[in-house]
Amino acid sequence: MDIHRCRFVPYPPSAINAVAFSYPTVTKSQRGAPVRLAIGRANGDIEIWNPLNGIWHQETILHGGKDRSIDGLVWVTEPDQILQDGTKLIGKSRLFSIGYTSTVTEWDLEKGRPKKQASGMHGDIWCLAAQPLVTAKHGDKSANKVQGGRKLVAGTMDGSLVLYSIDDGDLRFDRILVRSPQSRTKMVSIAFQDRNIIVVGCSDSAIRVYDMRTGAVLRKMTLGSDLSGGNKSIIVWSVKCLNGRDIVSGDSTGQVCIWDGKTYTQAQRLQTHSQDVLSLATSADGSVIVSGGMDRRTVLYRKTSGATARWSKVWHRRYHSHDVKTMASFEGNGMSVIVSGGPDASPIVLPLQNAGMENHRTLSHLPQDPPLQSAPKSRLIASWWEREVHIWRLRRPLRDLVDTLDGESAVDKNRKLIARVMIKGEANITSAAISQDGSLLVVSTTSEIKAFHLKPRSEAKKDELKISKIELEDDISKQGATRIQVSPDGRWICAIQGAAKVVVLSISRDSASDNKPTIHPKAIRLQRIERKIPKHVMLGGLGQYDRTITHIAFSPDSKMLAVADLAGYIDTWTLGTKQQKLQNGSNGTHDDASSDSEHEENDVEGLRWNRNPRGALIPKLQAAPTVLSFSDHIPTSSSASDEDTTDDYTLLTITARPQILLINPGLGSLTPWSRRNPIARFPVEFRNIRDLVKGALWSGNRIWLYGNTFLFMLDLSQDLAESAQSDAQSDGELVKQGTKRKRGPDSGAGSRMEIGAAGPTKIIRQVKKGVIEEISLDGPVSDPMDEDEVSQPAEEESESEDSDDENQGELALLRGAQEKSAPESQSGGGLAFWHTYKYRPILGIVPFGNEAEISTNGAADVMMDDETKETLEVALVERPLWDVDMPDRLFGDDEWER
Repeated sequence: MDIHRCRFVPYPPSAINAVAFSYPTVTKSQRGAPVRLAIGRANGDIEIWNPLNGIWHQETILHGGKDRSIDGLVWVTEPDQILQDGTKLIGKSRLFSIGYTSTVTEWDLEKGRPKKQASGMHGDIWCLAAQPLVTAKHGDKSANKVQGGRKLVAGTMDGSLVLYSIDDGDLRFDRILVRSPQSRTKMVSIAFQDRNIIVVGCSDSAIRVYDMRTGAVLRKMTLGSDLSGGNKSIIVWSVKCLNGRDIVSGDSTGQVCIWDGKTYTQAQRLQTHSQDVLSLATSADGSVIVSGGMDRRTVLYRKTSGATARWSKVWHRRYHSHDVKTMASFEGNGMSVIVSGGPDASPIVLPLQNAGMENHRTLSHLPQDPPLQSAPKSRLIASWWEREVHIWRLRRPLRDLVDTLDGESAVDKNRKLIARVMIKGEANITSAAISQDGSLLVVSTTSEIKAFHLKPRSEAKKDELKISKIELEDDISKQGATRIQVSPDGRWICAIQGAAKVVVLSISRDSASDNKPTIHPKAIRLQRIERKIPKHVMLGGLGQYDRTITHIAFSPDSKMLAVADLAGYIDTWTLGTKQQKLQNGSNGTHDDASSDSEHEENDVEGLRWNRNPRGALIPKLQAAPTVLSFSDHIPTSSSASDEDTTDDYTLLTITARPQILLINPGLGSLTPWSRRNPIARFPVEFRNIRDLVKGALWSGNRIWLYGNTFLFMLDLSQDLAESAQSDAQSDGELVKQGTKRKRGPDSGAGSRMEIGAAGPTKIIRQVKKGVIEEISLDGPVSDPMDEDEVSQPAEEESESEDSDDENQGELALLRGAQEKSAPESQSGGGLAFWHTYKYRPILGIVPFGNEAEISTNGAADVMMDDETKETLEVALVERPLWDVDMPDRLFGDDEWER
């Protein structure tokens, strides 16, 4: 593989302003509850994560818009119900957000867009909380009536408390509960002590307790003045209640205060931060408190035992490189974690009950679905974020750069930004796609679909593109889309509308390649297979959110289309000339039945998309897919539905569990290789990785899998060999080397700590003259992440060769790789598995090629010999955080920028 290592492709990460779990705790009676984590960012996006017992899969992103921000998130879960047949109906989960405006927004998770909005005559909302349910007592018939009414309580910057009604699936402004007599008072933080008692942290050095039924002030707890500022008011940034009893507050003086929940008097004050305490989180039983502050510290507190029990600080760590702005806790399903976030854009998962015994885990700040595509024939890279699309060109192949004499200067001159497209409107981009020849760009938002024709201005100015808009019918474009994909032959566009509807658009091209393509005004609606999902599942929990389509894949000849949803169902269609009778419902039809004959005249050669006759036989995946990709093999048989045929497309699917399956969609079964090689036979290096697979690239029989921190190669022409080492021994070695290890019996964050792992690793010694010296307590240890590894035992080579190549530079490494490739290929059957951790964090990897060689989903035969097939050329885009401009942060005592 020839790799262009690219860090010039921009993708600015957005700060995390809010995190919230749909269920703070899950009891044994709620084991089937759909737990999700919502992460709100400063660009208006909301990421939905599935904890999956510590796997942490980013399922979808609810995209925001221009000048919008998510500054508060609240989940509201309705009570469970028991139906007449004894079936348990899980209460629906609803997600609400605020953005420092006077509006509260409810989000439609099934369609991936805002559902309802409500506002009132009040100031901007700074904090939001949901009224808790009443715990029903055994035999209490009135419990259901009390649970019926629930409201949202919002605190505003003008000192008001506002009620919003959310009964019966509605969202509307109810009334203003409290108006502050002082206009300077701001309601900064809010929490419920019980169903009717509200605790509000204010900006005037006070914490107020209100009765929600009457709006009366029950108690005002004052904090005095800021000692460093004299008369400066103290801001209470965060308040929490310990299991409905005592109150915890964090303020701008860096203090965490404990308040008695009955007398509303201060019981204890802890000075653990050097700057403002911005966030708090507590355990479900109220035995653990965690605070995060502007000084980047995360501090854990526990209550001492005995008659005079007091809260004390256990330890503090600096996991974040910026402010710890928000955090939320979750306990249940064998997990006990806290998720925190801030301006450094990376969520941190910390162990809660097992704090100090397990490591933390840093989740990626990059999206699971790479916002990156390439046009291999034109050597173009298209990347997008928010409402902007950038198109880059890499002029020369990597082999030409290696052979040049000017070295690194040739690499810098090889790239050029040739186009920048700003999408008009308010909504952010949900998806984009570019054709393989680079002539068509399709961009979608939640409210619109736009298509553009890309054409070089002249033969002499190939690096300058002329961009012209392609007209689309309003019935198609105004519905928007959550996913977009262009077929390899450039004749079809597949769009996912409403997160679950599959629509195909036909593209017509004139004989002259320079002419602008046209898109047929009628859309083809493809019907998915009707799955037998119990009604209590569809009506409860997250509803039909699991049927959200997250992946689209075209076969290399564009004659088969496959989509996959979060529930693990795969639907496939084939391109044919006639409809086939199916037992499972109707085939693909037009939105307008009367235009059937008209469409056949204008369609490409009268072809139609039919449901795959064997599609219902494709097995359901065990978890949500992270990769869906066709190999570059095209079957030779004319009909894939023939029972006697064995030649078929190969569809790769990888799930979050993980599970790697190769499927023959035309036969509706797994391939022989997939049946012989279950996940248990995969090398321990792959099974122990924590990050999920983000994408796949094909090169003949080889497939390249990549995630946020790794790049793996599998050779499908040979079976995987079982590892000679025991899994326990391999796991131990991986921990010693610093490699991420797969979750064992931990609580959902990192792996178990080794003895002595929490000890100091360096000492800072300051000499009288002001010279600062760092003394490392550990010996020089090479980082295995920066070395390539092979799982199979091969000829022992000196590890210093790799490090020497890296010290010589990227081009020297490539030249060395070319020299070593010949003897390695002659040594035998080749490697069945290879991996490296040197590239991180990876935004995405896209292939390059020309009309003669297709790197992914192309028309090359997979049965080529290794000597004759072309080398795969790719662009690997990295976006490390240290290369990103971050907002200014506080530097405390004895801190300096490295």
